[in-house]
Amino acid sequence: MIFDFEEASIPLESWIEIGVNWLVDNFRPQFQAVKWPVEKTLNGIDGLLQMAPPIVFLVLLFIIAWRAANWKVGVFGVLTFLLVGFLGLWQETMTTLAMVISAVVFCVIVGVPLGIIAARSERFADSIRPLLDAMQTTPAFVYLVPVVMLFSIGTVAGVIATIIFSMPPIIRLTNLGIRQVREDVVEAAHAFGATESQILWKVQFPLALPTIMAGLNQTMMLSLSMVVIAALIGAGGLGEPVFEGLNSLRVGLAGIGGLSIVLLAMVLDRISQALGVSKHTQKKEG
Repeated sequence: MIFDFEEASIPLESWIEIGVNWLVDNFRPQFQAVKWPVEKTLNGIDGLLQMAPPIVFLVLLFIIAWRAANWKVGVFGVLTFLLVGFLGLWQETMTTLAMVISAVVFCVIVGVPLGIIAARSERFADSIRPLLDAMQTTPAFVYLVPVVMLFSIGTVAGVIATIIFSMPPIIRLTNLGIRQVREDVVEAAHAFGATESQILWKVQFPLALPTIMAGLNQTMMLSLSMVVIAALIGAGGLGEPVFEGLNSLRVGLAGIGGLSIVLLAMVLDRISQALGVSKHTQKKEG
């Protein structure tokens, strides 16, 4: 036969294993250095959320949701977390929320500057586009194996996998938002003697903020979906009762875990969407 796939197969599987093993053997300290700030951030946020009395958390949640959107979203958030608490999953919910917040923080710290650079450099935008495509289309489960090998198992490894999985939207939409700022606005700023830095932070970034916030919303939703999957590598949180229920065929346990995830996603989605809406629009909706 001309195409004998069994005899002439490409040993890509072996190449990937050799490459990952080489990274583990030669760059273990560097990967631990990457892990350290993620671990400290996660432990700090998780410890704060677990330590705070539920009533304090609910009051703060209402204030944040009310200021970001309106009182209706605040009441919805409080009722949602009360339901999750009465289902017996308060601690797991706080762990999941801490993981999502930690992942989103690092996505913003890394993703927004990369999006700004991509908006100002066509060559850089073209160079990272294939990487972003790969990051968005690679199945979530595929991230877990190399992350476990490089960072071991646990909640921190789950957050690192979540950061990689959920970063593309914030980069893409930061790039898109800045590029969509009208040229005549930028030219007017130039005409008034504004520097490039002033144009970026006082003209382009504020006008692009709704689009950037849409990217933040997508990143947050992807983070929530990934931290649930990360329970497979010992990340804990709301993914744990879901997979425990699946493995032991406890439909009720998996059901309340899944319901808590959906409710948490709804609250985070409404608050993050409201942050991208202008105050004028918020007042009209309220």
